[in-house]
Amino acid sequence: MTIEETNKKPRRNVTANLPKATIVRKQNVTHDLWLIWLKPDVSFGFKPGQYCTIGVDEIERPYSIASSPDEDLIELFIELVPKPDGVLTPLLYDLNEGDQVTIRPRAKGIFTLDQNYTNHLMVSTVTGVAPYVSMLRDLEHNNNLSDAKIYVIEGASFSEEFVYDKELESFDSRYPNVTFVPTVSRPEDPKNKEWTGTTGRANEIVERYLQEFGLLREDTLVYACGHPGMIEDVKERMDRLDFPFKEERFWKD
Repeated sequence: MTIEETNKKPRRNVTANLPKATIVRKQNVTHDLWLIWLKPDVSFGFKPGQYCTIGVDEIERPYSIASSPDEDLIELFIELVPKPDGVLTPLLYDLNEGDQVTIRPRAKGIFTLDQNYTNHLMVSTVTGVAPYVSMLRDLEHNNNLSDAKIYVIEGASFSEEFVYDKELESFDSRYPNVTFVPTVSRPEDPKNKEWTGTTGRANEIVERYLQEFGLLREDTLVYACGHPGMIEDVKERMDRLDFPFKEERFWKD
């Protein structure tokens, strides 16, 4: 053992004393997308649109919460990023019901519904739809969903990636002030052979739907959550149009 090794302080495990959360349920959706429902060991409050930070083996990442605050479990929508680029998601992918993760005791984030606006255009890619699901569930639970006009545009490469499509279509059909527009970016791919809906990247159809919905900058807030490239492009487009813009940006892992 060298002198340097002798004097070197051991690395402190900063997650050792964090609360734990148990995976109560896990649902695989595709080969790289899945849902988990967590039951924290401690009380965990949050606002719709906020995120929680969970970890495995001292590796932590933030994940937007899909459940509403009134629900008993924390619902997360996760995409696998394979190694070597992926760090935490491969570990999460291998976990099963009954396994535990660490969880930071407080939710964070300001990507919440801004009640100062009448119209809310919410743009997402795949897992980025999670905070919008939380917002809609919370508004319905509190009987406030009719107070705002909400338009959700969700983009994906393949239609199988629309994990919350049935729920969002239900909101759309039951509330005249809620509109859901799923769009696939690879309509010619054989995996989308049954797709008859909107096509194109979510960020590339935003202006078209601003016009189609008759939305004005004075009373509309545009939100974006998901892939950083999508968010940056939507931001640039909204800046050119002088529309208010709000973003939540996570790298995939």
